[in-house]
Amino acid sequence: MTKQLRLGAALLLSVALTGPVLAQEQPAADAAAAPATDLTAATVVATVNGVDITLGQMIALRENLPPQYLTLPDDVLFTGIMDQLVQQEVLGQAAGELSVRDQANLTNDKRGYLSGIVINEVASAAVTDEALQAAYDAKYTNAPPIKEYNAAHILVDSKEKADELKKQLDEGADFAELAKANSLDTGSGAAGGELGWFGLGMMVKPFEDAVVAAEPGKVTDPVQSDFGWHLVLVKETRDAAKPTIDEVREELAAEIENTAVEAKINELTTAAKIEKPGAGFDPAVLKNATLID
Repeated sequence: MTKQLRLGAALLLSVALTGPVLAQEQPAADAAAAPATDLTAATVVATVNGVDITLGQMIALRENLPPQYLTLPDDVLFTGIMDQLVQQEVLGQAAGELSVRDQANLTNDKRGYLSGIVINEVASAAVTDEALQAAYDAKYTNAPPIKEYNAAHILVDSKEKADELKKQLDEGADFAELAKANSLDTGSGAAGGELGWFGLGMMVKPFEDAVVAAEPGKVTDPVQSDFGWHLVLVKETRDAAKPTIDEVREELAAEIENTAVEAKINELTTAAKIEKPGAGFDPAVLKNATLID
């Protein structure tokens, strides 16, 4: 929420709890309520110096309120929102001539809001059951199986130490006991070097490469990483279970949305006439706030 919206919410809270402080005219207590079927978004609910405030504007404001305000009684919220918009209009009319900074912020806010409308429309339209199923099939159903590895390691600080332990292992020493006695990775070392099951991308690259190349059941030669020297024992491998579509629905939806939005931006950008006379400016000019003072 922007600073302006936070201020507006604070004012609304004050109005809802203590009553209007700026509105000059209030409807008569015995005024007949207008039938709901006669009301439209354009229905005028108040005017401020000839400027209309509409029911549609009230509804839009309500939709953007923090959840705690929506627990207020309907009549309190209705009055609070109406008076909030009246207050904002009064204050807005009192703003006078806008500074260059304020004009720039208003333009940026409008540009951001309008672009958000298009992005939301494109993203919402892109995520269909058919699109989700196609994305799932491409990423999981039709993809080659992904390997997972069950491995253990012993981490030491020098190749000499690693070579010494490797020699002991080749002569029949117990891997788990050597890990408990020597591994600098005390977490896995206490469990005999056990790392459990893991997939690609979860370990540092030199270690991962050694795991992929290792023969299950056979300890690798010493492998160096940023952590030190490893002796790696891959115990077994398996194909990773594929998630269900429901388990990855949000992930797939985000990918579909991003792809659709990027495509729309490229489409519109390609069709637009875009000129960038400022491309050659010194980038440090952005720090010159005096230009908008």
